[in-house]
Amino acid sequence: MSDAAIEEVSVLSSIYCRDGEFQIVQQSGTLLVVLALGGTLNVSAVFHLHPSYPSCPPHISISTTSLSKIQCHNIRQKLMTRAAELPLEPMLLQLVEYLQQECVEQTEDQTGEQDGTGKDNQQEWTAVLLLDHIRSRNRYIRLLERWSQQLQLTCRLLLGPNPLIILLGERPNIKEFCHRLRTVKVDVDSSGKKCKERMMKVLAETPCSSLCQHRYGFVVKDYKSLSELTAVFEELNLAELYQQMLPTLSG
Repeated sequence: MSDAAIEEVSVLSSIYCRDGEFQIVQQSGTLLVVLALGGTLNVSAVFHLHPSYPSCPPHISISTTSLSKIQCHNIRQKLMTRAAELPLEPMLLQLVEYLQQECVEQTEDQTGEQDGTGKDNQQEWTAVLLLDHIRSRNRYIRLLERWSQQLQLTCRLLLGPNPLIILLGERPNIKEFCHRLRTVKVDVDSSGKKCKERMMKVLAETPCSSLCQHRYGFVVKDYKSLSELTAVFEELNLAELYQQMLPTLSG
């Protein structure tokens, strides 16, 4: 594999670093990247990387207990199609993000069929993003504020040991916000060069309940401890969501 592909695998291992989330297996000359996404998704994906990757797209297999076999098959087909459409360059990060989006959408559709509600009644979503670092603070904040205004999202940026973003708004706009974070140079690296937020991780994405529909505009808040962070989520009626993410934040 190319140096860029090896670097991409390294980045993935850094993002999905909890026990059992990420595994690399060598099998008959093929590198298997095994990813287990827990939480509400509960999906496992295996990316079969040929030695010539990324000159040829990966073969993909997925499994999940939260969706039917037909839904699982449809998601895999969409992923394979997506991989074939992408440029022949490292694409695992994009495919994993696409996989997460598709699984959430399928789960949402399934929930809507069961309780009689549709997507039109679930337009408001809450997402929590974990950032890798913020070195150029003023530039970073200006961009985030501009995007949140353009996409009509309410945004709370929490700066501390684990930089977090809490977003509220329509789900397609949240997706676009995440896409911009990964594709636009928003910060600088350790050498001072402009860089993208490639290691951003979506910790949670869920339809809003009536309890969490706060409208707080764009707010920046500093915190120094987990207790202060806990207080922020409790203030927004997101304590249950916070408890689900706590192992990642305290690990």
